Amino acid sequence: MHCRIAIAISVVAGLSLAPVRNHVIADEQPLLGYSAESSRVERQWEEKMRAIPSPDNLRAYMQRLAAHPHNVGTTYDKQNAEWIAAKFKEFGLDTHIEQFDVLFPTPKERAVELVDGGPKFAAKLQEPAIPQDPTSGQQSEQLPTYNAYSIDGDVTAPLVYVNYGIPEDYEELERMGVSVKGAIVIARYYHSWRGIKPKVAAEHGAVGCLIYSDPHEDGFVQGETFPAGAWRPKDGVQRGSVADMPFYPGDPLTPGVGATKNAMRLKVEEAATITKIPVLPISYGDAQPLLAALAGRVAPADWRGGLGQTYRVGPGPAKVHLKVKSNWDIKPVYDVIAKIPGSAFPDEWVIRGNHHDGWVNGAEDPISGLDAVLEEGRAFGELLKQGWKPKRTIILCAWDGEEPGLLGSTEWAEEHADDLRAHAVAYVNSDTNGRGYLEIEGSHTLEKFTNEVSRDISDPETKLSAWKRNQLHDIAEAKTAEKRQEIRQRGDLRIGALGSGSDFTAFLQHDGVASLNIGFGGEDGGGIYHSIYDDYYWYTHFSDTDFVYGRALAQAGGSLIMRLADADLLPFEFGDFSDTIQTYVKELKSLSQKMRDDIIERNREIEEGVFSAANDPRSPLVVPSTETVPGHLNFAPLDDAVDALARGAAEYHKALEHANANGGSSLAATSVAEVNQLLIESERKLTNKEGLPNRPWFKHQIYAPGFYTGYAVKTIPAVREAIELKQWKQADAAIVVVAQVLQDEAALISSAASKLTTATSH
Repeated sequence: MHCRIAIAISVVAGLSLAPVRNHVIADEQPLLGYSAESSRVERQWEEKMRAIPSPDNLRAYMQRLAAHPHNVGTTYDKQNAEWIAAKFKEFGLDTHIEQFDVLFPTPKERAVELVDGGPKFAAKLQEPAIPQDPTSGQQSEQLPTYNAYSIDGDVTAPLVYVNYGIPEDYEELERMGVSVKGAIVIARYYHSWRGIKPKVAAEHGAVGCLIYSDPHEDGFVQGETFPAGAWRPKDGVQRGSVADMPFYPGDPLTPGVGATKNAMRLKVEEAATITKIPVLPISYGDAQPLLAALAGRVAPADWRGGLGQTYRVGPGPAKVHLKVKSNWDIKPVYDVIAKIPGSAFPDEWVIRGNHHDGWVNGAEDPISGLDAVLEEGRAFGELLKQGWKPKRTIILCAWDGEEPGLLGSTEWAEEHADDLRAHAVAYVNSDTNGRGYLEIEGSHTLEKFTNEVSRDISDPETKLSAWKRNQLHDIAEAKTAEKRQEIRQRGDLRIGALGSGSDFTAFLQHDGVASLNIGFGGEDGGGIYHSIYDDYYWYTHFSDTDFVYGRALAQAGGSLIMRLADADLLPFEFGDFSDTIQTYVKELKSLSQKMRDDIIERNREIEEGVFSAANDPRSPLVVPSTETVPGHLNFAPLDDAVDALARGAAEYHKALEHANANGGSSLAATSVAEVNQLLIESERKLTNKEGLPNRPWFKHQIYAPGFYTGYAVKTIPAVREAIELKQWKQADAAIVVVAQVLQDEAALISSAASKLTTATSH
C-alpha cells in the first residue's frame, strides 16, 4: 500500500466536519475539516503555539532588521537575508537563500525647477534628518527620493494640475477645455496606485509627471506631523515604483520566467512596464510653490487639497524643468526559504510569506509584518521539539525586492510555477502590521476558514476575539440598515478580494494558488510610508508600541498555517464563494445599466445645450459629441454559471453535513486524498492559460488589479473593465469566457461533493 494512503487511513477514522452555516462556541464542535479527536489535538497544539510569540523578540527583530537602510542592492539587504536565514536555521528549519538577478534602477541625476511663470525655485528633493530620530540621519546610506522604473528624461514644459491623475480627472479636464499635451502634470497621491498617474498622463500626451503628497490626505490636515505626531511632515516624500505592474509584476526584463543568471532578458528599451515619461515624487513643501505659480481655472471643489491656497489647474504660466537620469543596473535579490517537511502529505505545500527589503529603514513596511513570520517560525521550531509533526509541508518565505515591484516573490513563483501548480495548497501573506482590527483579504473559498480562525484570536487591547471586534466595527461603519442587518445575521464576515501590491500576486493571479493577506490595522494612522521616517523610532512611538499586535499577528498567521497543514480534509468551502460571485455578477449588471443610463442622460444634456462656461468665461467648457447608446449585454451565460455554482456549493455543503452526521467513520482514505486534490485545484480552475485581455500574465478570471487602479482589485475584471471602458463587444465576449471558467469550477465542486458522498455511503 502506498505510504500516503496508509497514513491517511489512520487519520480519517471518526472524521467529523464542522457545520457550514452556524458557528457555535469553538470547544463544542470540531474544526472545519477535522475529526473530533484530531480537532482536540489540533487545538492543544495551537494553544501551545499561541503562547510562544514574544513582544520582546518582535521588538528585537525590528531593532536589528531596521537598523540601517536595506533596499535592493545594499550590503545591509544581503546581511538581513543572511541573518533571517540563520534565525530560521536556529529554530531548526531547513533553510536556504535563493538568488535572482533583476533590473533595479537607482537615480544619479534629479531636478525639479520652476523656470518661468513665478519666482525661481528649485525643489529640495531630500528629506531632512530629525534629531529625535537617530536613523533618519543615515543620509549616506539612504536611497534618494525617486520613482523606480521611471524612464530617463530631461524636459521643460508648462505645468498642469490634474488632481489624482486618474482617468476621471482627465475627463473633467477635457470638459474644462484643458489639455496636458506637451505639458508636465502634477498629481497628488491617493485614489490610485502611483504608477497609474504617469501611465494615464502619457496616454494624454504629457511629457513629464510629478507626484506629491498633499496634506489633505497625508499631512497636517490628518493630524500632528512627525516628530510631534504620526503624520507626514512638510518635506516628507513617498518613494515607490511606477512600473506598470497591472501589465505584469516582477523583473521588467524577464516577464513570465524566473530571473536566473542565465535567463533570456529583454533590452531595457523593450520592457513594457517602464514608464513612457519621466516621473519624480516630491513633498508638499516642494509642491506648494509650483502649484502657487499656476493660473487658469480654479480647480473643482473636490480637487482642492490642504495647502491653504487657491488650487488652479493651469496650464502655466508656470514652466517646470524636470530631469531624471538613473543607473540601470542588474542587482541581486535574496529570497530566504525555510521548510518543515510534511509527515503525511509532503507533496502538499502550505506557504507563508512576507518581504524583508525596504525603501529605506522600513520598520513598518515590511519589518512589522516580517517580525510575525519569524516568531511563527520560532514557535513551529519549539513545537517540533515537543513532538508536533505537520501533515503537510510548511514553507516560510522572506522575500526580497517587493518594494520595486514584487521582484523576489514573482521571480520565485515564476521559476517554480510547475511545482506550485502541482503542490501548493495555499499562500498566506503579510506585509505591514499595526494596531487595530485583523484585516483579512483573499480567496473566498477560504472565507469560512478565516472566520473560524479569527474567532480563536484574542484582540490584545479589548480582549474580545478578533472576529467579534471586527463584527462590531463593521456594524458601526455600515452605511445602511440593510448592511448592518447582514453583518449581524450572516454567519461569516465577508473578506475583501485581492488586487495587487504585495507578494501574494504571483501566487494567486499567475499560478492560481488560493491566497490570503493578513495584518492588523485601522487605529494607527500615519504618514511615513516609503520615507526615511519609517523606522524604529516612529514605529515605537506611534504604531504597535508594545508589539502586542505583532504577537497577535504571529498567533493568527501561525494558526492559519497549522490548521491548513494539519487538516484531515482541507478547509475549503464554497457557499461563501458562491454567494460572493452572485454579488459580483449583480454589480456587473448594475454597472452596465448605470453606464448605459449615463450615456442616455449625457446625450440629452448635449442635445438640450446644458453645457456652458463655468467659473471662467475665458476658458469655456468643451461640449462633447453624443455617443451611440449600446444595447443590453447578454448576461445569460453568467447567470447560468452562477446557478451551476450555487448547485455545486449546495451539493458540497450536503456532503459535508452527511460526513458530519456519520462521524466520518466510513470515509475511504483514497477518497479523502482525491477530494483534497480537487480542493487544491479549485483555485486553479478560476484561471485560464490565455489570461486577461491585453495582459496575459494575469491568469485569474475573478480577481485582478485594475488596469487603471494598480493595487485596488477589479472583480471579474475582463467583464468589469470592458464595461467601464465602454467596450461592449469585448464585454459580451468576456462574459462567455468567465461563464465557462465558473461552469468548470462548478463541475469540480460537484465532483468533490460526489466523492465525499460516495465515501460516506459505504
